[in-house]
Amino acid sequence: MKKYVFLLLVGVLAVISCSENKKVEQKAPIRVETQVVSPGMADDAQTYVGIVEEREATAVSFTSMGVVKRILVKEGQIVGRGQLLAEMDPTTSSNSVEIARASVNQAKDMVKQAEATYNQAKDAYDRLKLLHDNGSLPEVKWIEAETRLAQATSALNTARSGVTSATAAEKIARKGLADTRLYAPVSGVIGKKQLVAGETALPSQAVVNILDISTVKVKVAVPETEIGSINAGTATSIQVDAIGRNYRGGRIEKGVQADALTHTYDIRINVVNRDLKLLPGMVANVRFNSSGSQGLGSKSIPVTSVQKKSDGTLFVWTVDNNNAAHRTRVTIGETQGNYVTVVDGLSIGQRIVTEGYQKLSEGTKVVY
Repeated sequence: MKKYVFLLLVGVLAVISCSENKKVEQKAPIRVETQVVSPGMADDAQTYVGIVEEREATAVSFTSMGVVKRILVKEGQIVGRGQLLAEMDPTTSSNSVEIARASVNQAKDMVKQAEATYNQAKDAYDRLKLLHDNGSLPEVKWIEAETRLAQATSALNTARSGVTSATAAEKIARKGLADTRLYAPVSGVIGKKQLVAGETALPSQAVVNILDISTVKVKVAVPETEIGSINAGTATSIQVDAIGRNYRGGRIEKGVQADALTHTYDIRINVVNRDLKLLPGMVANVRFNSSGSQGLGSKSIPVTSVQKKSDGTLFVWTVDNNNAAHRTRVTIGETQGNYVTVVDGLSIGQRIVTEGYQKLSEGTKVVY
């Protein structure tokens, strides 16, 4: 009986050991070299290094001087038009509003007093006018009545002007208070904060920069000998390794003044950035596709990455989002240099294995 129990325990331990070994093996991914499938990777396409730039940068600033109380946004944060960005200490502006409001009330009280004095003078003038017209009022009394009415009218006009001036001053004070709150004039991404809480902001001094990156521009320096072959509609493909993405370039803007030292012209390629993944400063590999090169709709991969099965079908090893390798059947077209056109089987943006595929099997975990 004891021997039977011992053998049973040995068997269980062996099974557990094998299971653990399998787990260890599964956790040991194979290191490989990979490449993202991109459009127009023919060898005859001109390739340059470019830098991503924002479409437009807006410097946002206060219109008056004051101490920054708080900044409500962070660098890289997406903001909408009209969103509150920062505030200055409103104490001084609030006091100005209170003083202006008190001045308006005082001016209105003066108008009421002036109106009462005017009404008295006008009533006396009207009563004495009847006597004056009948010739029964001494001329001195009539002149006194006219003088009092004229003085009351002048005082009333002055009081009313005081109300107008005080009201205008109150509006200015209220605007000053409103200007202690800084709102985004446009939508975009916060590029850089120029001030922090506690610092003094000067009029027109940038507090933050808002970058419009809904469409970005990829800046490339092109030699003067090649600038003539590039026009506004030249087809381009752009690869950004930082985010592992490929893009189709849009309209091209050509500079008209060459760099005096390098004899290159700056051109900027417009790229739609719907998901806002492209950020200013990223490095991009840019290919200008000549008339004889592959179109942007085509896909090309290194020739050495294509393998053949025993039945003659061709495949490549692709890597999914979980870093697992899979055989993917492909149909290839023309070969150009070290690249071959993929007619069917792959999509632009897929990741393929270019080196180290000899050790792979279906579902193998890889690192690259």
